Amino acid sequence: MRSSGRCPNGINAGEQPDNSHSPARLVSTTIIVQSLASGLLIGLIYALVAIGLTIIFGVMDIVNFSHGEFLMLGMYSSFWLYSLLHLDPLITLPLTALTLFAIGAAIYRIVIRRITDAPMLSQIFTTFGLMILLRGLAQFFWKPDFRMIDKPLVAGTLTLGEIQLGRPQVVAAIGAIVTTSAVWLFLTKTKAGASLEATAADKEAARLMGIDSQKMFALAWGIGAACAGIAGAMLSTFFPIFPEVGANFILIAFVVVNLGGFGSVVGAFWAGILVGVVEVMGGLILGPQYKLGVVLALFLLVLMVRPQGLMGRA
Repeated sequence: MRSSGRCPNGINAGEQPDNSHSPARLVSTTIIVQSLASGLLIGLIYALVAIGLTIIFGVMDIVNFSHGEFLMLGMYSSFWLYSLLHLDPLITLPLTALTLFAIGAAIYRIVIRRITDAPMLSQIFTTFGLMILLRGLAQFFWKPDFRMIDKPLVAGTLTLGEIQLGRPQVVAAIGAIVTTSAVWLFLTKTKAGASLEATAADKEAARLMGIDSQKMFALAWGIGAACAGIAGAMLSTFFPIFPEVGANFILIAFVVVNLGGFGSVVGAFWAGILVGVVEVMGGLILGPQYKLGVVLALFLLVLMVRPQGLMGRA
């Protein structure tokens, strides 16, 4: 499906009219519904990327600037499995998730564990340096070329009346819902999830209750990286793959996490949908060049009224 309404990171999410020369012109109901559906699909992908970020912050109070690079690694993992073994990213999705989980947990054990009690500036510079390192390694090993999966298992357009949506985008949105639901059930219905929640609420009290905080921190990084990897695997079926691809998503992910409330998985989910819809509708009404500005304006408005985010704790 060809899309003229691209979000800032370039996702093709549905056909939209070019209103850059006439932002005030009336639009039909069909175009509005098309745009809302496109914004919903984009927002669900944003939500999945942001959920991994908010889990890491909620448990450890560390802002992970390298989170976008986990998404990039998920995309490359899917691409090479497709290129070398001819396996579609949807088929290798569980393997990609496990691989990124292992990478996230290993990075915590090797790097992040050493800075858990360091000043915030040290933590920020460490994760920022990790971002540069992972991006540089990707450029060194795989070159800065744009790559695509040319024949994904799911392709083409889904037509619902007069509404047209890309099948890969629809499948990615469904995958985002399933993954988010699985993470929420894990956090709320399992003993390990309860231990994570307890560690996020009060690390010292959790230690006194016999919870190994180091294992919980590693688990949080593993889950966060796996969420980004799953998002990357699904994006790889319709989005170009290159070393800097994570930068296209990390800014929006931070906005989503802030809007939803740092540490709130449910908040990140609904905030992702809100950001996606506002972004697409802002581009429809004002023009594509103003889409990111509309999102940031919403972000600033919410922070002024409710600094802790929509569903965060004060």
